[in-house]
Amino acid sequence: MQKKVKRKTIDIPRHTAELFFRCVALLKPPPGLTLSQWADRYRVLSAESSAEPGRWHTEKAPYQREIMDAIGDPHIRKVIVKSSAQIGKTDAFILNPLGYYMDYSPAPILVLQPTLDMGQTFSKDRLAPMLRDTPKLKEKVDTKSRYSGNTILKKNFPGGHVTIVGANSAAGLASRPIKVVLADEVDRYPSSAGTEGDPLSLAQKRQTTFWDKKTVIVSTPGNKGQSRIETEFTKSTREEWNVPCPDCGHYQPLVWENVIFGQENPGEDVQYKCERCGAVNGEYQWKAQGQKGRFVAENPKSGARGFHLNTLASAFCGWNEIVEKFLIAKEQLDQGNPEGMKVWVNTELGEPWEQPGEQLEDMKLFNRREIYDAEVPEDVLVLTAGIDVQDDRFEVEVVGWGVGKESWGIRYQKIYGDMLKGQVWNDLDLFLQTPFHKKDGTALTILSCCIDSGGHHTDQVYRFAKERWERRVFAIKGKGGQEVPYIRNPTTSNRVSVPLFIIGVDAGKSLLFQRLKHETKGPNYCHFPLNEEAGYDEFYFKGLTSERQVVRFRKGRSIIAWELKDGGYKRNEPLDLRNYAAAALEIANPTLQKPDPDTKPVIRWSGRRMISKGI
Repeated sequence: MQKKVKRKTIDIPRHTAELFFRCVALLKPPPGLTLSQWADRYRVLSAESSAEPGRWHTEKAPYQREIMDAIGDPHIRKVIVKSSAQIGKTDAFILNPLGYYMDYSPAPILVLQPTLDMGQTFSKDRLAPMLRDTPKLKEKVDTKSRYSGNTILKKNFPGGHVTIVGANSAAGLASRPIKVVLADEVDRYPSSAGTEGDPLSLAQKRQTTFWDKKTVIVSTPGNKGQSRIETEFTKSTREEWNVPCPDCGHYQPLVWENVIFGQENPGEDVQYKCERCGAVNGEYQWKAQGQKGRFVAENPKSGARGFHLNTLASAFCGWNEIVEKFLIAKEQLDQGNPEGMKVWVNTELGEPWEQPGEQLEDMKLFNRREIYDAEVPEDVLVLTAGIDVQDDRFEVEVVGWGVGKESWGIRYQKIYGDMLKGQVWNDLDLFLQTPFHKKDGTALTILSCCIDSGGHHTDQVYRFAKERWERRVFAIKGKGGQEVPYIRNPTTSNRVSVPLFIIGVDAGKSLLFQRLKHETKGPNYCHFPLNEEAGYDEFYFKGLTSERQVVRFRKGRSIIAWELKDGGYKRNEPLDLRNYAAAALEIANPTLQKPDPDTKPVIRWSGRRMISKGI
């Protein structure tokens, strides 16, 4: 007969029992949920922060799923989201990860906002409603007890805490070990948190003790060259959201240049053209393909996942609205105000804005002319020339170059004659062989020159350059465009088989304008002579500064272009010639160093390049 065992009952205080069961719950392994599955199961959107309050549904914006799951993946250390404004990024990529880690994988979390005031606003308007209305989180954070230690900028929960700081507050970024950093709108951060340095770097230093750290960087881009999110995205996998064409099924990103709309009636239905088959479909047909969409990586070997989204994919904004904003911004841009277009490019395309170049003032350069002590100043090491071919003349500029590509205008010459006869070509040849002298009598001849072949006398230019190739007379042809490199290797695929260099004139003009802006004598500074016979009169400087950089839209895509100034001087030959003279220097590629006084400089020509000693 089995002996009965008496069980003794022990009374445990209620708060002790609650603490015990909480600890047991923490030890229990969580169910296998991705971040998007957690959000679909538990997240509740609040009425004051969402147009559609209630249960979260990822399928409404399917592009959010892969990004959220990458954030929740323990094997991925960094996730970057470069996006437009209306894709639900704060809810999906800041608040959902925050709730997921509070509930599913407790840890010390840092939420980084641009300023402390924005951090307080985020806590009151976004975080507090989520904690109140999401039952899974409400039970974890005690917001009522005075002993809980919870404040506006800090929330404690079992296993961790959430701290909200401003990127402008160095004290908020220091002395606090953090496993998860959620950095929001990083392009609005100051360059330094007080005197401590870059706030994003400071925040990431707090993660060094965690092997399984997680960094999430989210932002709408700002200006190109100053954009943190663009820098981070460039080093990442660079993934674009692709959807299949409703007709041919070809996967492609939704890009602005393929959007079709009426300029005169922007309210009519906006359509989109497939990049492969050319089929045109409306917004509904394309967005219906979103459930089949996927991200495609340009740099898949990177350890950081980077995602780009524009408003065309957004479930929260219609295409008609995007087009209306574009047309308003374009009208402002045409009136000389680029700010509206900057906002549109940043917030609708999710791309950084490239600032247009500044205009140069001709009289400012004219008034800084100086008296040389000789035809060629002492610091000049080599001479190059640019040649423009007109119907009745050549225009030639000879430029001297020194250490650090400091330059001196030497001679601006016009050579008139009948281009169909040999005399004017002989006059040009004689000029190119003319020596120019320094104060001590040292003679310099033109090391190399570029002659434009793009006019009405192309074959004559080809023959002239081919016969003088050993003298480094180079035939060139200018080509515009942002993507065209300044100098490329020559090609001989022309009627005369002369080596022909294609010059990226836009790149050359940008480089020249940077040099002309230098106001301190030394490397890259441009000198101009005051003496009248050198040819640098008022009209030269009007021509040198006759163009400006502008932002234009071609096929809906923003580009930087060079155009003549409105109502300004129309003769831009001086600008072209200085560009050609600089190209001649780049092709010849001499070493610009002052020679040893005991060594006579020697320059040997070897194919396209010179082998230079002593210069």
